[in-house]
Amino acid sequence: MEKTALQIPIIIPSYEPDEKLPALLEKLKEAGFENIVIVDDGSGEKYAPFFTQAKEQFGCRVLHHAINQGKGRALKTAFSYVVNNRKDSAGVITVDGDNQHTVRDIKACACKMLECKDKVILGCRDFSQDNVPWKSRVGNVSTSLVFRIFCGIKITDTQTGLRAIPYKYLPLMCEVEGERFEYETQMLFAIKRNHIGMEEVRIETVYLEDNASTHFHPIKDSLKIYKIIFKFMLSSGTSFVIDYGIYALLVFLIGEKLERGLRLLIATVSARAVSSMCNYTMNKKAVFKSNASVGRSLVRYYTLCVFQTAASYGLVYLLSYLCRAGSFLEVVLKLVVDVVLFVISFQIQHRWVFKEDK
Repeated sequence: MEKTALQIPIIIPSYEPDEKLPALLEKLKEAGFENIVIVDDGSGEKYAPFFTQAKEQFGCRVLHHAINQGKGRALKTAFSYVVNNRKDSAGVITVDGDNQHTVRDIKACACKMLECKDKVILGCRDFSQDNVPWKSRVGNVSTSLVFRIFCGIKITDTQTGLRAIPYKYLPLMCEVEGERFEYETQMLFAIKRNHIGMEEVRIETVYLEDNASTHFHPIKDSLKIYKIIFKFMLSSGTSFVIDYGIYALLVFLIGEKLERGLRLLIATVSARAVSSMCNYTMNKKAVFKSNASVGRSLVRYYTLCVFQTAASYGLVYLLSYLCRAGSFLEVVLKLVVDVVLFVISFQIQHRWVFKEDK
């Protein structure tokens, strides 16, 4: 198996490299890796000697971008090259060019992919170690938590650049949205959405010079990574304002004219009826960008809507009864309950309502 693993193409996206790149290439060649594909992501003439050395001394296939287009585009360029030129490959291994992935770990991921066949393998680091820079620790821990809560994706390293991807998934990876660092996160969404298995391999946690060579910008790139969740929050927030506004208005207008149960039922159902269609349209087209048929997704959406409305009504009624709440507290309880239901709704919509047609 190890011999076959050494034949798997190694993909290295590179932007303005330093001496770490030839050091990595030397280790890969010494280990016996035969196929190395490097993408020069518009580094410019100043860095041309590194790519010339990669081609002439280490026998790498070097692909060039005229201008910097981002890590995501560089990976897709390499995937496309392998799809068109290395059809006999078992898959590919993506490796960062800053020499932070050991050859032993690269081999381990390659062998694991051959063993699992249909699964994407993620080389995951241990972020509890003392040598992990704060921006990497905070970024990965927070993203892993968000992924688990909102998307149902349970992985310990969402930003790992060491990934082993079977060949048959490369055309899909070429279609995944994202041009820069957010692409690797969108890749995880695509893997989850298409029901592709993932397996983690624990790897050594290496940070050189406090990760000074990284081109990852914590704030700017994190905003891109969380874009899909922000879109959902904006869509839900807009619908929530409509829903909550109508609900509050009706509760105050009806007041004590009707008994509590009927008052809350009228307010809840009326508000949800007005806001739901707006929310459905925004989620399908802007948030999840799903190709699911309108008929199927609409039925599923309103099935969820009915249960969510019932849950909202039931929980608010129960809590307001237990608290002997008046109109003001009923409105406050509605806010608390719907925030909890918001988190649950995201997962259900992502995994079931807008599940894409095959």
